[in-house]
Amino acid sequence: MLRLAHGALARIGSRILEGDNMPTAKKLANIGYKTFSSSMMLLTVYGDYLCSARAYHYFQPPSSQCQAAEEQNTSGVL
Repeated sequence: MLRLAHGALARIGSRILEGDNMPTAKKLANIGYKTFSSSMMLLTVYGDYLCSARAYHYFQPPSSQCQAAEEQNTSGVL
């Protein structure tokens, strides 16, 4: 009885290891490539966002608060 159970477990184990459930090296490589490509795409989009936000603030005219502070600083100097 024990020998029969051991043989059945061995067959099940070999089917699991050699069956369709195990991803092949090609599938694993494809998953890794897609994951890496997706992360690089997201990093590129985020970098573009940061660059455009900085350029937007750079080209904006000075706000009224900055102008008021500048006028206050220069009004005391003779």
